[in-house]
Amino acid sequence: MNWHGKTVGYAVTGSHCTFAEIIPQIKRFVDDGAKVVPIISQSVMTTDTRFGKSEDWQKQLKDITGSDIISSIVDAEPLGPKKLLDVLVIAPCTGTTTSKLANAVTDSPVLMAAKAQMRNGRPLVVAVSTNDGLGFNLANIAKLIVAKNIFFVPFGQDNPVDKPNSLVARMELVPEACYAALEGKQLQPLIIERFR
Repeated sequence: MNWHGKTVGYAVTGSHCTFAEIIPQIKRFVDDGAKVVPIISQSVMTTDTRFGKSEDWQKQLKDITGSDIISSIVDAEPLGPKKLLDVLVIAPCTGTTTSKLANAVTDSPVLMAAKAQMRNGRPLVVAVSTNDGLGFNLANIAKLIVAKNIFFVPFGQDNPVDKPNSLVARMELVPEACYAALEGKQLQPLIIERFR
């Protein structure tokens, strides 16, 4: 895919178990010519987990993109008026972020970036990663699926036996989903088999 001349906002929320899957996708955008603007939630900025230290993840984001990380609402707000992003992807997008997005809550840098993108009528791509996707959060996912200019990275159940409500996007499809979104299309099929 040719991303030359395009600016991709890459927002990361606290589904720490998927971080290793998203780093190669960010690198793909950069390698294919995109300018990538990293945006992180408070959880990503401050939380160390068994999947890695916050400081290390932030360093990788900066090293790969060559851009400063947007980590405050104040820094995310100009994305709207300045129309800085051609496409914004939230990958991974936690159940909490999905819920807040579906209910117009803007209390984080990621949600402010999403609000800014929607204000401009530009594509927003969501890559869900939530243990509650087929639980209470299903209503929020449904609200977003039918919303104008919101697209999804194809997703499915990641562990239907032990976690039957859990949904996770196939992160390796993030660039393809974003490319389709720039053309106003939802990458299909939307619901895929993810369990392996």
